[in-house]
Amino acid sequence: MLLAFDDEQVLAQRLAAELQCPLALITRHRFPDGEVRLVLPKPLPPQVWLLRGLQHQPNDRLVELLIAAPAARAWGARQLVLVAPYLAYMRQDMEFTPGEAVSQRHIAALLATQFDRVVTVDPHLHRINSLDEVMPPGVGTALSAASLLGRWIAAQGPGALLVGPDEESGQWVAEAARAAGLDHAVGRKVRHGDTQVQLAFPDVAVAGRPVVLLDDMASTGRTLIGAAREALARGAVSVDVAVTHALFNGDALPALQAAGIRHVWSSNAIPHASNAVCIAPLVAAALRER
Repeated sequence: MLLAFDDEQVLAQRLAAELQCPLALITRHRFPDGEVRLVLPKPLPPQVWLLRGLQHQPNDRLVELLIAAPAARAWGARQLVLVAPYLAYMRQDMEFTPGEAVSQRHIAALLATQFDRVVTVDPHLHRINSLDEVMPPGVGTALSAASLLGRWIAAQGPGALLVGPDEESGQWVAEAARAAGLDHAVGRKVRHGDTQVQLAFPDVAVAGRPVVLLDDMASTGRTLIGAAREALARGAVSVDVAVTHALFNGDALPALQAAGIRHVWSSNAIPHASNAVCIAPLVAAALRER
C-alpha cells in the first residue's frame, strides 16, 4: 500500500498508479496550540510506502513522520519505506562555524531509526558521495531527475546549451546533457572575502543560442538570476530554467521572470505551478527493485 498525507494527493495518485497498488490517505487535524492529530487507515498491510515531502515547514512535517511511522507499524506495517521527494536539512552538511550542528547528519540518522529505507530525489549531497555516509549502508536511496529534465528540455527545441550556475551543479548538469544529447557548461564561484561570492559565467560562446540553466533546487533564485543576466548580456537568444526542486521562496518566481527568464520548468518532487516533469515512474522503478 502507498500511504500519503492528505495534501499530497496529486503525486500520490500518480505514484500509486505506477506501482499498481492501493492508495490510502493520512488525515490531519491541527489543534489551536499547534499539536497535530493523525488518523491512519487500520489495519495496514505488511509492506507500506509512505510518501511525504519535507519542503515548506519541514519541522512540522518531520513531527508528523515521527508520529506516523510508529503508528503505521502498530497497525500492521512490517516493512516501512519513506518516499521523501525533497529531503530537508541536507544543505547544512558541515560545521561552517564552531559549534554548529551538522543537521544533514542528524536528520538523516533520525529518519533511519524510523524507516527501513528512505528514497529521495536529488538531495543536497555536495560534500558527501552518498546517503550511506549519513545513514546505515543501504537505507538511503538517492535518485536523480537530471535525465528526466534533460529529455524534457531537448523535446522543447533542439540546440539548447545547458548551463550549471556553479561547480556544485556540474555532475548533475553533465548527466542531463548526456541523456538529452546536448552541450553543457558549468560556471564557478569566485570568493571575495568571507561573505561575498560572485558567480563567474562559464567561458563558452552563447551568442545566438538558447540557454537553459539547470540546478537541483531554487529557493531565492538569486544564483539563477545572475547567470541569466550574464547569458542574455552575452547574446543568448533566450534563457530558461529547469530545476528538480521548485522551492521558490517569496518573490523568487517573479524575480526570475523580471530578469528575462522565459520558462521555468521543474519536476513535481515539490508541487508547483512550474511542474513539467513527473518523477513517479523514476520513484516507482526504484521501489520495485527491492
